[in-house]
Amino acid sequence: MMNRTFAVPAVAAAALTATFALAGAASAHVTVNPNMATGGSYSKLTFRVPTESDTASTKKVVVYFPEDHPFASASVKPHPGWSFTVKDHKLSTPITSDDGQVTEAVQKIVWTATSAASQIKPGEFDEFDVSVGPLPNSGTVVFKALQYYTDGSVVRWIEPSVAGQDEPEHPAPVLSITAATAAPSADATSGSGATADATPMSATTDDDGDSKAPLVLSILAVVLAAGSLALSVVRRKRS
Repeated sequence: MMNRTFAVPAVAAAALTATFALAGAASAHVTVNPNMATGGSYSKLTFRVPTESDTASTKKVVVYFPEDHPFASASVKPHPGWSFTVKDHKLSTPITSDDGQVTEAVQKIVWTATSAASQIKPGEFDEFDVSVGPLPNSGTVVFKALQYYTDGSVVRWIEPSVAGQDEPEHPAPVLSITAATAAPSADATSGSGATADATPMSATTDDDGDSKAPLVLSILAVVLAAGSLALSVVRRKRS
């Protein structure tokens, strides 16, 4: 098991968080964005954390990664004003990646505000970015999250959402995976092989010849008419 800890200098929280009006509990959940991704791909996931309390600020956020869908790769984007710790765990079954077999995967990531100024104040939210992959081919990925407040309270965003039932009070962030679409083959792109571009040279030449024939005849008629007019003028002068 391996721990990786990083710290980023604190900056003014006002430059990092956005203030918004809470429109009810449903709009103030901890969520993962986007909430849909393509299977087998690498994706940047953003965990959005709003502060629901009217009196306390959010000082720490913990996101647990699913053990049933471990990611071969996971990297965290440094977040000004917050430090983060990545905790790995040993996989019972190694997974294969482009770099070979992976025997450890991320178990959880902990973000901690480095000062009161960078904590998420009441009526504010903040976002934390992670790049992960490859994603499962299909299905859903559930990220359980814990939100720690300065008054000592902890909100556990761990409840499963069940289709056809009311949303739980503290649902866990869910990422839905859509199956990747197969790329069209070369034959499909070009039609039926050579037939798609099979315009015979002779046909092109004949079309061009037919299209130019009226123009040639018109020019010839003008030349003949001009010649006849010139002969007529000469004859008149002689007479």
